[in-house]
Amino acid sequence: MAAESFVHAADALRTSDRDRYLSTLVLTGAHRDAVVALYAFNADVAAIRARVSDPTPGEIRLQWWNDALEGQGHGAVRQNPIADALLDTIATYSIPKGTLQRLLGARRFDLYDDPMPDLESFEGYAGETASTLYQLAAMILNDGELVEIGDAAGHLGVAHAMIGHLRAFGHTASQGRIMLPWSVFAANGVRERDIFSGQASEGVVEALGQISDLASEHLAKAETAIIALPGKLRPAFAPIAMLKAQHALWQTDQSTPFAAAPDDADWRKITRLAWWTFRNR
Repeated sequence: MAAESFVHAADALRTSDRDRYLSTLVLTGAHRDAVVALYAFNADVAAIRARVSDPTPGEIRLQWWNDALEGQGHGAVRQNPIADALLDTIATYSIPKGTLQRLLGARRFDLYDDPMPDLESFEGYAGETASTLYQLAAMILNDGELVEIGDAAGHLGVAHAMIGHLRAFGHTASQGRIMLPWSVFAANGVRERDIFSGQASEGVVEALGQISDLASEHLAKAETAIIALPGKLRPAFAPIAMLKAQHALWQTDQSTPFAAAPDDADWRKITRLAWWTFRNR
């Protein structure tokens, strides 16, 4: 079933997390299949909140994935194509299950409406989710051998999460959620009701601008760290090309933070990814 499972995982990822799917197009062969399986697993977990009516079924789904990683319910788990592809990837590339379990633990935050308390908490959340994916993708490109990638995954993961939530700010606010550090908003005199009512107050715009500046700093540090990596590992970090473009587009108009963020067409993203990968071989 494994070959079919990898095809299913690619189809699921293309639908549920198109940017990460596009980023895998610069990879080839078994490495690409493995990274796709990893990203499809993440996309499934990230979408749990949208699929459930309250936290309880979400907790059950997270536990299902945790049990799958532990090898419980082996036969039934393998009937899930994404799980089947992921378990094959874990076995082939010696992916540490504990790292994926910490990702699941971090995703519990998504199920509840508590605001992200502060910058330290946000960076921890981003580290266990987005940074983990970069770290493991690099490990796959290194054929499963442990690899020291310095600050590349850490900084790019935080930048990825910040830019993603800046762009999705209006959408998450409409759900009654605050995924960016609340302490930054509070320091600018913002009240929760300002965010949930969609008021683009001076405080909201200033807070988002400060978070955007932090994202720029992390992008710059990530870029420096990526350059120092062996060439064969750098394609794992190709999404930086898309993220820089998306961040620049968001920065063109910060006066309407609740509006849908502008984005590039797929062909532009693919071109950016391919050109970045060519230049960073």
